[in-house]
Amino acid sequence: MFKRIFGLSRAQKNLIAVITDIGFLLFSIWFALSVRYETFYIPPNIETWAAIIGSTLLSILIFQQFRLYRAITRYIGQKALAVVWLGVGSSSLVLFSLSRLLSAQIPAIAIVSYALMALLLVGGSRMLVRSIVQRSQMRERERVLIYGAGASGRQLAQALNNAAEFQPVAFIDDDTTLHRSNMLGLTVYPEQQIEALISSKHVSRILLAVPSATRAQRKAILERLEPLPVQVQSIPGMNDLISGREIDTLEEVKVEDLLGRDPVPPFEHLMDKNIRGKVVMVTGAGGSIGSELCRQILRYYPKTLVLYELSEFTLYAIENDLQRICRHENISCVSIVPIMGSIQNRVRVEAVMQAFKVQTVYHAAAYKHVPMVEYNVVEAIFNNVFGTWRTAEAAISSGVESFVLVSTDKAVRPTNVMGATKRLSELVLQALAKRQDQTCFCMVRFGNVLGSSGSVIPKFREQIAAGGPVTVTNKDITRYFMTIPEAAQLVIQAGAMSCSDKGRGGEVFVLDMGEPVKINDLARKLIRLMGKSVKDADHPTGDIEITYNGLRPGEKLYEELLIGDNVRETEHPRIRTASEIDLSWPEMEALLNQLDADCRAFRIDAVHQLLQDAPLAFTSNDGISDLVWQACKK
Repeated sequence: MFKRIFGLSRAQKNLIAVITDIGFLLFSIWFALSVRYETFYIPPNIETWAAIIGSTLLSILIFQQFRLYRAITRYIGQKALAVVWLGVGSSSLVLFSLSRLLSAQIPAIAIVSYALMALLLVGGSRMLVRSIVQRSQMRERERVLIYGAGASGRQLAQALNNAAEFQPVAFIDDDTTLHRSNMLGLTVYPEQQIEALISSKHVSRILLAVPSATRAQRKAILERLEPLPVQVQSIPGMNDLISGREIDTLEEVKVEDLLGRDPVPPFEHLMDKNIRGKVVMVTGAGGSIGSELCRQILRYYPKTLVLYELSEFTLYAIENDLQRICRHENISCVSIVPIMGSIQNRVRVEAVMQAFKVQTVYHAAAYKHVPMVEYNVVEAIFNNVFGTWRTAEAAISSGVESFVLVSTDKAVRPTNVMGATKRLSELVLQALAKRQDQTCFCMVRFGNVLGSSGSVIPKFREQIAAGGPVTVTNKDITRYFMTIPEAAQLVIQAGAMSCSDKGRGGEVFVLDMGEPVKINDLARKLIRLMGKSVKDADHPTGDIEITYNGLRPGEKLYEELLIGDNVRETEHPRIRTASEIDLSWPEMEALLNQLDADCRAFRIDAVHQLLQDAPLAFTSNDGISDLVWQACKK
C-alpha cells in the first residue's frame, strides 16, 4: 500500500494529508468533549457545530500557511515537527476564539485536551509513517558500520539515514569514554567487536569517518580492517569537506593511506624563492606532474604562469582548472598564458621565453611510459634528450634564471631506453651548467607518483571491479611511491636550493620516497579493502585471482634513486643532493651530434650501442626482445 501511495503525485499526496488532518482534528475535538462530558458527545446546537467545523477548516489553512504540507513525510525532521507544534497551538487558539465568539458550549479544559490529542495524531502520524518507511527501506539497504563517532561520523549517519542506499547499524570508535553510549539511535562499540558486529548485524561495508586523522593513523586503522570480509570506503578528507564536498560522497580507500606517510609541510621561503612575483614557465603543463606543478605554483602568486604543452586537450584542461582555482580561491593577480608548442622546436620555445621574459622554468615534458618508449626509441630520444637540450639552450639565450628538470629513478643504472634518455638529459644539463653561469640548472629525481597516467593503482581498481584477474608483472617487483602534490612541492623546493648560497648549479636532487612497496602486496590489500578475497592455491574459492605476466620490456624488479654513495643532506628532511659523474660540454656535444645523426638515419642498433657506450650505466634488460628492436628498425 505504501509503495502505491508513494507513487502518487505531490498534489495527490497533499490532498490525502489534508483529508487525514481534517479527520484527526474533528476526532480530537469530539474525543476531548466526550471525555469532558463523559458521554458519546453530539454537538447540542448550531453554534457548537459552527465553532467545530470553522476551527477545523481554519486550522488547515494555518497548516498550509506554515508550509506543513511541503514537508516530505518520509524525511520529516525537527523543523517540521516544530511547525506541527505551532500549527496545533494556533488551531487551539482559533477554537477557543470561535467558541467564545459564537457562545458555543466548548469548555476551556476540553480545548487543552483537544490540543494534546491533535498534537499526538497530526505529529505522531507523520513520525509513524516515517518510521514505517525507513524500516521498509532498511530491509533493502546495505548495512554498514561507521568507523568514527565524532562530528563527521554523526553527520554521515544522518545523511545516510535520509538516503536510500546504506543503513548505518553501529559506530566504531577508539575513544573508551564513548563505548556503549547511544548516538542517533546507534550504539558506539570498541574496535575489538567489529568482527562480531559484521556477523551479527550482517554488515557488508565499513565507512571511515575520520577526515582529520593523519596518514599514519589511517594506515594503522586500515591494517586492522584489511583482513575483514567487508569493503572499506572513506568520506572525503578535511580539505575536501572545507572546499564544499558532501560528507556522504564515499570514495575508495586512497593508496597514500596504505603507505601511511604524512607529507612534510612545505618550507615557505623555498616555495617563494623562484615563484613569487616572477614569470614562471612549465613545459608539459598538461601532464600528471606538470599540471600539479602549475597548481602549486599558482598558489604562490607568480606574476605570470606560462603553460607550455603540445596536446591541445590537456592544455585546455589545465588552463580551465587553474582558472577555476583562481575563482574559488580569489586569486586575481596571476596572469595565466596557455601556449601550444613542442619542446623540440627551439625557435618556438625561445620566442615564448623572450616574449614573456621567463625567469623560472620547470621542465616536465617527456615521454615516460617504459614499454611505449621501447617501441619508439628515436621519437623518445628526440623528445626527451634533444627536446631538453633545445629548451635549455633557449633558456640560456633568453636569460632564464633557474631551470629545473623533472627526472626519474629510472635514470639510475637504466635498463630501458626511457631511463637512459632521462639520464642523458641530466648529463646535458650538467654539461650546460659547467659551460655557462647565467642560467642555473638542476635535476630532481624521484620514483612513481600515485595517480599519474599509467599508474598501476587505477588499473588494479578497474580489474577488481570487473571481477579480475589482477595482473602483476612479477611477485617480487617493488616500487617507490609518492603523492603527486608532495612530489610537486618537493620539486619546487629542491629547485630553490640550487644556485643558492649553498648550491652551485648542476646538482642532482633526490627525493626521499620512503620505503619501497611490493606491488604484489599492494594488489592484495586493494582486493581485500574493496570487499573481495584473493583467489590462490590456498584459497581456491576466492573472488579475485592475481596473475603474473612477466616483466615488460625494459622493466626493472627494483628501482634505485642514487648512482653513487656521495650523498649530502639539505635543509629539507626529504631532499638530498648527490654528486655523480658528468661530462664536459665538448664531450657532451660530440655525443649528442653522433646520436642525432644515428637517430635521423634510423640506425637503431647504432643508437642502442651508443646509449650503452655513453656514461649512463645503461644495460639492456633481458625483457627486451628482438621483436621490439626489429619493430623499431622497420
